Amino acid sequence: MGHVEIPETDISGPVGLRGAPRPRTAASRNRTAALEQLWRAPTAQRDPAERVPARRKPVHRASVGALTDLLALAGPAWLLLHLGEQPRPWLAAAVAGLLWTGLRGARGRYAEPGGAFGALGDWLVLLGVLAVLHAAAGGSVDPATAVVAVAPGLLVATAMEGLRHWPRPGRRGRAVRKVLLVGEAAGLDRAAELLNSRTDHAYQLVAAIPVGPDRPGFENMQVPGRLASSPADDDVTTVLGGAYAHDADLVLVAPGPQLTGDRLRRLGWGLHDAGVALCVVSELSGIAAGRVRPVTAAGLTLLHIAPPLRGGPQGALKAALDRGGALFGLLVLSPLLLTVALCVRLSSRGPVFHRQVRQGQHNRPFTMWKFRTMVADAEARKEQLTEANEVDGPLFKMRQDPRVTPVGRTLRRTSIDELPQLFNVLLGQMSLVGPRPPLPEEASRYDEREGRRLAVKPGLTGLWQVSGRSDLSWQETVSLDLWYVDNWSVATDMGLLARTVRAVTDGRGAY
Repeated sequence: MGHVEIPETDISGPVGLRGAPRPRTAASRNRTAALEQLWRAPTAQRDPAERVPARRKPVHRASVGALTDLLALAGPAWLLLHLGEQPRPWLAAAVAGLLWTGLRGARGRYAEPGGAFGALGDWLVLLGVLAVLHAAAGGSVDPATAVVAVAPGLLVATAMEGLRHWPRPGRRGRAVRKVLLVGEAAGLDRAAELLNSRTDHAYQLVAAIPVGPDRPGFENMQVPGRLASSPADDDVTTVLGGAYAHDADLVLVAPGPQLTGDRLRRLGWGLHDAGVALCVVSELSGIAAGRVRPVTAAGLTLLHIAPPLRGGPQGALKAALDRGGALFGLLVLSPLLLTVALCVRLSSRGPVFHRQVRQGQHNRPFTMWKFRTMVADAEARKEQLTEANEVDGPLFKMRQDPRVTPVGRTLRRTSIDELPQLFNVLLGQMSLVGPRPPLPEEASRYDEREGRRLAVKPGLTGLWQVSGRSDLSWQETVSLDLWYVDNWSVATDMGLLARTVRAVTDGRGAY
């Protein structure tokens, strides 16, 4: 859901908004005193800081960030330099770690995150500084080994940037915004349904004021007033009364044929004169705020929408991280992979791996690898279980699938059965993060909207996996995948990889 900024200084909020509402003046309070009494709204002087408290950054956040960067770079650097038999590895690692931390601190990364590109830029500057020091001091450390040694610092910093940018579900507390919805019934229903369906935002609906005679469809919502179908002199006083009565600090307007143009403009005047923030719902959906750039031209407010990332520097960085991460994962997890392969082979008849044709980017087929979790003739028995399918859409899922072996249930619960797909990532057929690859028969039933999931490489993990997995409906799954397809970034990928660990530990929706 996008937001259109009306005046430049009066819109506020923690999600894609800036500024803070102005305090109500004595003159505005006098003008609305009678109205407040009519609505039985509180008339005591209210400090704006109490209504919309600024989010306090923990005092120790900078220290924790600096310590994380120091250890993430110096620790692996010492180990790799030591294993590479480089001279004085502890000194080289300590110098690199201190330079890395000081560089990021000097560039303000611990106060304002710089994103994945910011971390990459810092790392490249670090390489330049280290190269200068190496030449000036006549160091004997192998340059190639040094670059590899400081690479983990970049990976950790990029992952941390992704986590900082990722909204935390259910995080509200002091940053919550009490919202009064205004608009026609259809617009109110759409906005209320979307805002109430998720918790990763700071907007709490407290009341709604419909425009026109139609009644909103949502229940359990206070309706303190109603606006006429055509502009009226009491538009502002009715909306202000509703805001005061429910202590709302933000009026969220869903424009429509009965509430647009000059009427919306006059409503904005009245709200801002009274110190109440205004936000306008856009018809755009599924577009990250970073892709939207508001501009004005000839008195019009225009929203420029940046195209989704499909290549460029971030695409090249994503490909490099995919191949490097897959190779690193296969090397580190090789003992686990061998152990699981032995368990699968000894627990039931059949091959260790289950190979299956899936549809990849641009609907190109490829062979996907998994550890076998079902009996050998599982595909032949699928038709007998069609009526027991527990999900809608083209997917087939059962909580108690009789074809799954005992070892297979454990592998599915922990998602270890998916680890062989690191080979697919290494071959360039998949990515570490992306939508799940569909079966050919599933992809053949896609409509145009669902087919857009195939615009990017399928992933080992993704937004669907960390948001509920098989507990989600088919339409919820498609919506999450489409959001990722249009709004992915390297920082987002790092955040999703970090959240995958929690989702795997939790195990909800894995069956």
